[in-house]
Formats: sequence, C-alpha cells, structure tokens
Amino acid sequence: MGLQCGIVGLPNVGKSTLFNCLSSAKAQAANFPFCTIEPNVGVVNVPDDRLTQLAEIDKPKRVIPATVEIVDIAGLVAGASKGEGLGNKFLANIRETSAIIHVLRCFDDGNVTHVNSTIDPVRDKEIIDTELQLKDLETIDNRLAKSEKQAKLGNDKAMQKQVEVMHKCRDFIAQGRSARDLELDEEERELLRDLQLLTMKPTLYVCNVDVDSAATGNDYVRAVEKAIEGEDARLLVIAAQMEAEIAELESYEERQMFLNEMGLKESGVAKLIKAAYSLLRLETYFTTGPDETRAWTFTRGIKAPEAAGIIHTDFQKGFIRAEVIKYADYVKLRSESACRDAGKIGVEGKDYVVKDGDIMHFRFNV
Repeated sequence: MGLQCGIVGLPNVGKSTLFNCLSSAKAQAANFPFCTIEPNVGVVNVPDDRLTQLAEIDKPKRVIPATVEIVDIAGLVAGASKGEGLGNKFLANIRETSAIIHVLRCFDDGNVTHVNSTIDPVRDKEIIDTELQLKDLETIDNRLAKSEKQAKLGNDKAMQKQVEVMHKCRDFIAQGRSARDLELDEEERELLRDLQLLTMKPTLYVCNVDVDSAATGNDYVRAVEKAIEGEDARLLVIAAQMEAEIAELESYEERQMFLNEMGLKESGVAKLIKAAYSLLRLETYFTTGPDETRAWTFTRGIKAPEAAGIIHTDFQKGFIRAEVIKYADYVKLRSESACRDAGKIGVEGKDYVVKDGDIMHFRFNV
C-alpha cells in the first residue's frame, strides 16, 4: 500500500538489531555510527490469530497474511537538521515514511559504545525531537516566505487561512513541541498536509532494554514514560538482543517455550509489528475459502468499493454490493453456508464503512 514505518534513533541504540529481527532483509548490525546509510526496507508479515483461526476452519491451499513495510534509517546525530552526519539524507528518508518508530537505548553495556558516552534515553529522545523540530521550522519558514506574498497580492482568502495555520504551527514547534501534539481541526490539518512535517507523523517510542528488564521495564523506561506524558505518542518495551536470540530458534514451540521462561506472552517483535500496523491506521479484512484464506490491508475508514479495489481495480469499477460476515459469527458457525442459513450475512452497498475483521465477498460487474 506504499505506507511505511521508519525506524529512527541515535547510532548504536539497537535499530539494526531490531530491524534484523523484524525482517529477513539483513541490515549490517555493526558497532559504529552510520553503519546504516542507505535505508533498508523490510516487508514484514503481521501476526494475526484471526487469520490462523480462519485457516483452521477452511483448510485452504494457501494462507496469505497482511504485511507492513519497515524502513531502517541511519542513526541521526545532533546537528542533522544542518546536515551533520549525513543528516540531510536521513531527514529526507524520514520524510518519505508515514510513521516513526523511535528507538531509545535503555540498557547498560560497556561493550556497545554510545555516541554521547553516557546512557540517557530522555536526552537522546530530545536530541532527535529537536532535529526534527528544527527541520520542520525550516520547512514552514521556506513556505511562509512564498505564501505570505501570494496571500497579500491577490487578497487570496484560502491562502491567508493557510498562512494563519502555518504561523500557529510554527509558534507551537518553536516552543520545542511536536506538530502532532497541536490541536487542529480537520481543515487545518489538510492545509498543513503537503508540508509533510516530520513532527506531525504518528510516533511510537521503543525502549530497547536488557534481557532482565524485558517483562517489567527499568528506571530508564520509567524516565521515558514520564518524559512523554502529554504527548500524542505510544511506548513499547522490547529487548532487541533477546529478540535476536528468539529469531534464531527453529520452531514455533521453541520460541514459545523461551518466551514462557522469560515471563512473556508474545515476542516484542510481534507487539512491535502490530503497533506499527496500528500506527499507520491500518486494519484488516479477510477473504476465505477452500483455495485461499487471505488478510487484506486497508486504511481505517474506507468504504466497501475502495476496499474491493484493493483486490482488483475491476472490483471497484463494477462494484454492486458487498456480502459481509462478522468474524465472530464465522468462527462460531464454521462456514459461509451456515452463516447464510442463520441470516448472518449482511448485504452492504457503496456507503458501507469496512470494519476491522470483516469477512467479505464482493459482487461486481464490468
């Protein structure tokens, strides 16, 4: 779908280790700054117990999960907004992503150097936040210079409104805040959209901890939790080194045994993939039968014809109706025919807003 989450952070915080766990594309996890310069892109399967359950019922020839794209972006440093440490290239890579996974080092290890010598995840967070904010201020200032002239010349009311919103956003970011925390209505958001502000992107902070802190977190994590109070952002605790060890285990059973021993219900990687999917406002509908059980990714809030077009453009062009079964009904009744007999298939038109977990069959004519 072209939507990507970018993994960012200072050098040596565990970004590439995490990316390697997420993806079969292997980023070079070397212990020195800028070992990742070109962004690595991984297409990652989204864990979903519902897909497994549907496959157990229908026993199809193939099962196709939903996927999400994760991009490993090189380590940012202070001064990136001014081009330090290949900063311009890295910031451009972030601009191309739809959401940010910000990895923070929350572990002590004398063998892994820190770019600032000491471990302080709150300081590290602020370094990157500041670089993104400075770049956004530069973006707004560049646009304002042109837009203010245009607004005055033609007495352009729409442009005047955009200038007003840009000033509002600029003043907010200048206070050291991120644009995503600014209260804006839908019209104001739309006026800022083409600026592609870096601090407007949905953000997930990932605290990379030592193995012993994987289940409970540690003082570093608690400091980050306090620092992001009031921010429109989420937090996830993960032990990247432990995830790397889990990834080396051959079977599902071995991995589950390992997690049980560590007091964890699911791997950090599984949690991270689900969080990335949610961060991008992505949801899943299903098609299922004897040939194929498949998860289809859609953006939250779309209507039935657009959802049909994800399978094939002809489905959208010739859309007649959608037959919808709720996941819980399908699992309970165990087949499409049983759902039909029980009156559990909804017939929906072009204004139906697709829900996460819907099982869909599209009728179309081209």
